Order: sequence, then structure tokens, then C-alpha cells
Amino acid sequence: MTTGLKHLLLAIPLCFIGAAHAQTPVVKIATEGAYAPYNFKNASGKLVGFEIDLAAELCKRATLTCEVHEQAWDGILPSLVANKYDAVMAAMNITDKREAVINFSRPYVKTPIRFVTTKKGTGAEYVSSVTAITLEDVDAAETAEIGKLAKLLAGKTIGVQAATAHEAFVKEYMKGATIKSYDKMDNMILDLTAGRIDVGYTSVTFLAPILKKTPDLVEFGPPMTGGQLGRGVAVGVRKTDVDLQKKFTTAIEGMLADGSLSALSVKWFGLDISAK
Repeated sequence: MTTGLKHLLLAIPLCFIGAAHAQTPVVKIATEGAYAPYNFKNASGKLVGFEIDLAAELCKRATLTCEVHEQAWDGILPSLVANKYDAVMAAMNITDKREAVINFSRPYVKTPIRFVTTKKGTGAEYVSSVTAITLEDVDAAETAEIGKLAKLLAGKTIGVQAATAHEAFVKEYMKGATIKSYDKMDNMILDLTAGRIDVGYTSVTFLAPILKKTPDLVEFGPPMTGGQLGRGVAVGVRKTDVDLQKKFTTAIEGMLADGSLSALSVKWFGLDISAK
């Protein structure tokens, strides 16, 4: 065997190893990057937040190589289905409508939804007749409460994020109101504080930091969960990616079991909203 041929044959295994390493699949995760404290950009433009930290830990536990990318909310599901991304982590609730298109991991958090207004605005003095509303099984008192809210908001303008379960809820139950949909919730808050809309409707976890730095805003109405508002926030994947779905679910269950998901929730939200 010539020296040149010997060196070539010895190099082949290394080439294969290098090629295999280069072909390690990267799981691309889409997030909105504009929904603090779930996901947002800090002063230097870096993506940070609860879901950014969560994605890193889930991928570590699932032995996945992951990248998190910013994607506008209204294009997040179409981009997933079109194979631009492999997963979505963007405060996305599990709903029947979404499950018709994609699959979800088990939920990692569950968060109530409430109305928000200014201290002198519509609903500021509102008194709820129930402590909470669970839309999976609405009883007579909860039905009456929804009717009371619909009457209060008739003729008013409600701000919501476009293509969300929140938008679907107000369109169905607040039919006498004008619905204004936003690409980003920060823009809704700006319009609310400026008096261009009457109330907003969004998650209490999104509102918590907003209320701390904007004392003129207050929540009102009972916290709402379930049903049309979703069954918890989870990782979205394509229907064909069953193995990836299982890996995320297993990693989430591991974090729930050892308490690390609760700790991460408290770090970012100030309370434990992990989906036990």
C-alpha cells in the first residue's frame, strides 16, 4: 500500500465523523419576542424571558441542539407548518382550532385572562359577582357574569392581540363591543393609556409587570381560564414531529417533578403558574 493511499484511508473515518457532526439537526424554535415576561428583547436586543430560559433547559434535558428565533405572531404558525421552524414557544395556549393544524406538548404553564382599563376608565369600578370563570363548565352564575360584562362593554372598544384565543373570546361573547386587534400587545397598552381604546383583554402574567410600571392601569372582572381560552401554554410542533413532541413533554414533566419549572415561573412571573 502506498503512503498516499494509506493516509487517505485513515482520513475516511474522520471525514465521516465530521460529516455526522455537521449534520446534527438543529431544532429551530420560534418565539414572538414582544410578550414580556414570556419572551422579549432586552436593551441590547437580545431575546430574554421565561420561555427563552425554559427552551434552553428543555433542549438540554432532551439532548437537543436548539436555536430560538424571533417571528411576528401573525406568521408564527404558518412558518411552523411551512418548515421554517420546528417548534413554537410563544405563550401559545392549546385550543381545538390550533390542534386541528399542529400538535402540542403537555402544558408548561396555565395563566388566567382578565380585562384591563385606566383608573378612570370603563370597568375601573366594576365589581364581579364571581371570583373566577372556568369556561370548560360555565354555570349559571358565570353565565350571568359574562352577560354583565358584555352589557358593560357594549359600544366600547376592546383591544386584543390578533389571532389569539383572547380575540376569539371577545368576538364571541362581547358582540356589542368594537374589537381592535393588534400585532403586538405593547401597542395595545399604548393605545389604552392614550385613551384610543376603552379596555384591553390579555393574560394576567403579561399585565403584572405592566401594572407595576403603569400605575394608571387596573385589572377588572374575574380571571378566566379554560375552554375557548385554551388548556394551557405548551410547545407547538408539526403533526408529523411526534418524536419531538414526546421529547418536549418528557422534559417538561421532568422539570415539573423536580420543582425547577416552578422556580423558573416564580423568577419571571413572581408566582408559580406551572401546569401541574
